[in-house]
Amino acid sequence: MVHQYQNNGYNIILDVNSGSVHTVDQMAYDVIGACQGCPDAASRKNKVLETFSGTYREDELLELLEEVESLVEAGQLFSPDIYEDYIDAFQNRETVVKALCIHITHDCNLSCKYCFAQEGEYHGQRALMSYEVGKQALDFLVAHSGSRINLEVDFFGGEPLMNWEVVKQLVAYGRSLEEPHHKKFRFTLTTNGVLLDDEVMEFVNREMSNVVLSIDGRKEVNDRMRPSRNGKGSYDLIVPKFRKLAESRRQTNYYVRGTYTHFNTDFAADVLHLADLGFEQISVEPVVAPPDEPYALREEDLPVLYEQYDLLAKELLARQKEGRGFNFFHFMIDLEGGPCVAKRLSGCGSGTEYLSVTPWGDLYPCHQFVGQEQFKMGDIWNGITATDMQQRFKQCNVYARPACQDCFAKYYCSGGCSANAYNFTGDITGHYELGCQLQRKRIECAIMIKSALADMKEEHNE
Repeated sequence: MVHQYQNNGYNIILDVNSGSVHTVDQMAYDVIGACQGCPDAASRKNKVLETFSGTYREDELLELLEEVESLVEAGQLFSPDIYEDYIDAFQNRETVVKALCIHITHDCNLSCKYCFAQEGEYHGQRALMSYEVGKQALDFLVAHSGSRINLEVDFFGGEPLMNWEVVKQLVAYGRSLEEPHHKKFRFTLTTNGVLLDDEVMEFVNREMSNVVLSIDGRKEVNDRMRPSRNGKGSYDLIVPKFRKLAESRRQTNYYVRGTYTHFNTDFAADVLHLADLGFEQISVEPVVAPPDEPYALREEDLPVLYEQYDLLAKELLARQKEGRGFNFFHFMIDLEGGPCVAKRLSGCGSGTEYLSVTPWGDLYPCHQFVGQEQFKMGDIWNGITATDMQQRFKQCNVYARPACQDCFAKYYCSGGCSANAYNFTGDITGHYELGCQLQRKRIECAIMIKSALADMKEEHNE
């Protein structure tokens, strides 16, 4: 399978199965496009000569066809999918847990209008996790991690800083487990910043591998969707704290994370606003919401959103050239290593390698399933008891999703989010079409950016 498109003056060819990317001139773009569906070199030659007779010189076409065939031989163009045959063996592998999302609170001091967790309650009651439950969660992770050394724990909510003392106690307990069990914990924290202070900053800078700071962008955009319980906006309170934290971490190992909605389809302005505030690690993502919500994204928003991603990609490159670049999470893509084989065959890992723990110790496939009782998988004392459900998630990959089969982006998104698929289709192997369309656009922009950065590097070296 080959995907070709034009973006920002680049003619781009993506060989989907190998992950090879080729930036080409117009003639090569046309010829490779005509070769799609041809089963062998002879049919490609006949098709090209017939199609472009009178458009391009025959000697140039024959020379280009030689280059095409050399790429085919090298497995970089029209390459077969060599991994699908391994899917059964991969799914039968032993499952180890490598990451936990610990819901240290089911409560929040903001009242964000799009919150999938119902202001931290997750379809249930407000609660704070006790140290005893958190301690057992870390014991569960160590016990079910097999020989894996590096383990990940995200303190999540609700708002984790509302249960800050227990967070600190659990980090200390986790550190005490590392040497005797030959493990290494990578702790992260997701916070809205309301309770962020110098003591918290000092601790997270010492102990947390990553910090996620929630803010939607411009003041009017953020305060419309992320008010406090009394209706006041949060922007003025959190921005100075977030800027201080980002600088204290030397602009690494954090990101500011926002959500855009139907109310700010010009979201590129929010990304650039955050960059202008000095943040260098930025993620602003599309809201996922029931279609009857006024803030939900709609099909008619797509043309504007596509334009915004193109605008953002061009501005990112311009700033990079000026020496004031920033990272945008959805444009960060690895082209050198090709699509990850493990991601092809395992999906995101929810329900298998990654689990969420509620304040009272119940296990769910991920944070977005918490509170949906039909997805409860067990608890941290008895382990996974819903083994049939775990097997379903173990089989949740691009090959199990009918809508992914002809999609060029499938090996970069690994089939997308199972929770979104379930919420929109009733099936974890379904797909959220609007989200898929935005994902495809982001990947096209990301590949273009990589091509442009390579050109900039080459120009610099000349």
